[in-house]
Amino acid sequence: MTNEWQGWRDATERALYGPDGFYTRPGGPGPAGHFRTSVHVSPLYAGAVATLLGRVDAALGHPRELALVDVGAGRGELLTGVLAALPDAVGTRVRPYAVERAARPEGLDPRIEWRAELPAEGALTGLLFANEWLDNVPLDVVEADADGVPRQVLVRADGTERLGEPVAGADGEWLARWWETAGAPGLRAEIGRPRDAAWTRAVRTLRGGLAVAVDYAHRRADRPPFGTLTGFREGREVRPVPDGSCDITAHVALDACAGPSARRLTQRAALHALGVDGRRPPLTLATTDPAGYVRALGAAGAAAELTDPAGLGAFGWLLEPVGAACAGLLKEWDE
Repeated sequence: MTNEWQGWRDATERALYGPDGFYTRPGGPGPAGHFRTSVHVSPLYAGAVATLLGRVDAALGHPRELALVDVGAGRGELLTGVLAALPDAVGTRVRPYAVERAARPEGLDPRIEWRAELPAEGALTGLLFANEWLDNVPLDVVEADADGVPRQVLVRADGTERLGEPVAGADGEWLARWWETAGAPGLRAEIGRPRDAAWTRAVRTLRGGLAVAVDYAHRRADRPPFGTLTGFREGREVRPVPDGSCDITAHVALDACAGPSARRLTQRAALHALGVDGRRPPLTLATTDPAGYVRALGAAGAAAELTDPAGLGAFGWLLEPVGAACAGLLKEWDE
């Protein structure tokens, strides 16, 4: 890792995805070795995605080939779970794609096509799902100086920071529209423009279907005054240092990413609409089927964690239909 001064976007790109990056380092444990996402909480999450894929399939008229694109696939855990949960009528037509910059893990289902980049624009019909991907798309950080002027934050590999040039051009326009910091010395923001572009490109992979992004997010009305840039290592939040030793992440401005036909809602609402809730099984089941009661109780606990409004349930879901066939799917997603 170089110790020269860089913007956070360039420094993060190298730290996460360089030759010895946090995500691309050979033999690394993958995301699951450092933090727990909804995918790792319970198979219920993969089951919900399988349910959603089934609805997309029906809306598209059951095409001969149905794409399932997992963007930021980690080690393929979500795709593996979804494939296991699909009924044969859908599973036999699914073509799964894992988009991930790390190397393909050993033992992965051979049906899964492993790719470092997204498929071509307009190439596929089906469901594109990006779970906690956009938060790892590198971006620049800005801070308002003593005069309230937003300036780019420069960083070295050891995490030392200093202020650089004032923000201008397209980044300045994005900041003015989506995250106001001017006039407030010391306040920080994260320029989400690279994520807007990344999401737009991901959506364009589909010629028809539904694109979904899931992440911890914020809206323009409640942007955090000092930003959200942080690090994770071995299950703990740590100071973000761009030396390849930790994950570097920041919450996503999903409202800025959203296209005109997109719908935003919480994970709690989304999973409820897909049949996942945390209601306990009836006590009578404990008498008639004790083993079944224990299984149902465990599932209810996992569902409660996935939909907890103070935890994972507060994650943002961005649903963007592509083509008229899937536009009607969003009618049932009103909170």
